[in-house]
Amino acid sequence: MSSFKISVRQFGVHAILVEWPNRVEESILDEILQFIQYLKKNHLDEKEWEFIPAYNSLTLICKDTVLDFDYLKPKIKEWYAVKGKIEPATRYLWRLPVSYDLEFGLDLEEISGELGMSVERIIELHSQSIYTVYGIGFLPGFMYLGGVPEVLEVPRKSTPRPKVLKGSVGLAGKQTGIYPQDSPGGWNIIGKSPVPMFDVKKENPCFVKVGDKIQFYPISMAEYQLHKIEGEVGIYNLEKKVLDA
Repeated sequence: MSSFKISVRQFGVHAILVEWPNRVEESILDEILQFIQYLKKNHLDEKEWEFIPAYNSLTLICKDTVLDFDYLKPKIKEWYAVKGKIEPATRYLWRLPVSYDLEFGLDLEEISGELGMSVERIIELHSQSIYTVYGIGFLPGFMYLGGVPEVLEVPRKSTPRPKVLKGSVGLAGKQTGIYPQDSPGGWNIIGKSPVPMFDVKKENPCFVKVGDKIQFYPISMAEYQLHKIEGEVGIYNLEKKVLDA
């Protein structure tokens, strides 16, 4: 049995949106990920269905079939009520390098002034924290990472930049993340990671999935240049470890 109530609504002719309470909580995310495992194992063939979790919602998409919502809505609620405890899929903690050099950390000094905190302390707090991947979107491979220390919470920039460079690490409110490609963006840029976050040529273009965790660690400019080359030629070794269930 679940401790959360869900709502189920139609999301076009090929999709259904399942929503949990509108809160950012790992317990809700865990419930969503377990429900996905239950659906894949018992009711919805993943060859036909796409499962998109994010924060407090799950979008179910069946591109090749116009869905019978009146049939599926009670079924989804019934399945959710009886799913029980499901072993979650394997999740990982990924350690990703970041250069916080001021050449990359375009907004570090401004944030330092706003927060009344040294640049060194900002870097220390940002790299010591472990973040949860609550969603992937906006751009392919863009991770929405929750778990920013409250003392580092800064609002989005009032005027977005027309171009934020690939690999830039940003802060916005309670979230942090990496821009996987050049893009307009309004987050505060505090560093840059040399790790490619999305590679369309790979079988699994984005190595991170919702529910994984991320920890950043500081590197020098020289290390950044080395890892960038390693990433471009495909020999960079990602640091990861399996998270306990």
